[in-house]
Amino acid sequence: MPEVLVAGAGPVGLTLAIALARGGIRVRVVDKRTEPGRLPKMERCNARTMENFRRIGLVDVIRAAGLGGDLPMDVFICLENLTRPPLVHHEYPSVNRLKAAYRAVRDGSCPAEPYQLISQYTLEPLLRAAVDALPGACVDFGHELTAFDQDEHGVTATIERTDGVVESVRAAYLVGCDGASSTVRHALGIALRGESMLEMRQALFVSDELYARIPIGRGRHYHFADGLSSYLVVQDDTRRFSLNASGLPEAEMPALFERLVGFPIAYRTEYVGTWRQRLMVADRYRDRRVLLAGDAVHLMIPAGGLGMNTGHADAVDLAWKLIGTLRGWGGPGLLDAYEAERRPVGIRNVGASRKATLGRLAWRSLWRPEITEPGAAGEAVRLALAERADREQRLSNDLLGIELGYRYLDSPIIAHDDEPAPDPDCFAYEPTTAPGARLPHVWLNDGRPVQDILGAEYTMLRVGAEADFSALAKAFARLGVPFRCRDVPSADAAAVYGHPFVLLRPDLHVAWRGSAPPSDMDTADGLAGLVTGWKES
Repeated sequence: MPEVLVAGAGPVGLTLAIALARGGIRVRVVDKRTEPGRLPKMERCNARTMENFRRIGLVDVIRAAGLGGDLPMDVFICLENLTRPPLVHHEYPSVNRLKAAYRAVRDGSCPAEPYQLISQYTLEPLLRAAVDALPGACVDFGHELTAFDQDEHGVTATIERTDGVVESVRAAYLVGCDGASSTVRHALGIALRGESMLEMRQALFVSDELYARIPIGRGRHYHFADGLSSYLVVQDDTRRFSLNASGLPEAEMPALFERLVGFPIAYRTEYVGTWRQRLMVADRYRDRRVLLAGDAVHLMIPAGGLGMNTGHADAVDLAWKLIGTLRGWGGPGLLDAYEAERRPVGIRNVGASRKATLGRLAWRSLWRPEITEPGAAGEAVRLALAERADREQRLSNDLLGIELGYRYLDSPIIAHDDEPAPDPDCFAYEPTTAPGARLPHVWLNDGRPVQDILGAEYTMLRVGAEADFSALAKAFARLGVPFRCRDVPSADAAAVYGHPFVLLRPDLHVAWRGSAPPSDMDTADGLAGLVTGWKES
């Protein structure tokens, strides 16, 4: 019998399963699909997601399967097709260039890992294999969760298999990672609220020759200044290209692809469908023993690439809280903090996606049919659109602060302080150890990132200072909470962290910081109880 049943074997559900199983939790994932998806959907794991994948040992296999490390991530605003000089060209470095650049950065302003372009149909099988390799974990495709009931002690779910067999599964907790049309969310009566925008057509084309032959240069996004909001996305194998456009019948998508490419190529159409741009957040993330994560609770437009990455962070946050709850060291407030932490981030990230989308709409609103005409009239339209796009399009790509700078501002399991801290909604990233923030990356003296020496327990970092934390260690021990102290052998840590002592949670977010350890046993017990959910803030 699983301790946790997960509905949905997309990247979020699989990430949750990996994290739970690594923590010794028995977990089963069910998915009504008969096999992993074949559509691109997400296209990029951002820097924070790659830091997390590094911690669970998957960063190298994901990079090997994704876009080649030496290929650029450039973005183009194109006129008519790929043969004409672009109106705007934003250069974004390859993974390998970023890795080299990060080595020289010592102020905490860069992540431990760069982004990685990888399509969802490539990522899902890798994550599934990782689940299958862990004891106590399994993934069952062709198994649809159709109903469930919960009581004080657990959840009983009805699973219908494609072979017609119906089974009843009992688990301590159920997590719905089953997407925008979530069966779990609907059964709970939880609403998604927000706005719907453009309906888009999407087509996936396969060509072995296009990428190498693009006249204006290699990149990952090619936006076209036209009346269809069309854009072409290079997928991770550089053989597949997804084309999105609005206001066009599905049958006309291949012709549009040919027109936008602008020169003859061999290709085939793999898929044509429809999707709608939505910006929505669920009213709640939890109902007693049933929790929700990923697209089941937030929907974002791809501008900014925040959708899957936000869901991934949901899974990382939820996993350690479930582990603590199931293993008995987490207090009743620990799992309660999941919604308190992640829903505000969902709202924030939907807002960032909206801002990026409005930036795209702003430059697209300047499109006029005469943009392709020679002469003064066409030139005026081109100049105005290019100037606006050069500024506004960056909102979709330059958002490291949104990826790394989120903080759990209202979390009941964080020891908040009154010190000034960076704006957590800023698109630019400023490192901070403000309670609730992600621990900034620093390089250790031996060349490793600090994350490599941090485990799945609560950790008190000692940064260039000595102190006796035995009272706090005893306080954690009385609660059965895994805890250790760790010196940080880094010449940069003191300047970056600004405090000699920083208490980290298992997800490497700051729970407390200070210049001296808790002064007595009562204070130590209070801090340990607060950050583990046993004591109200």
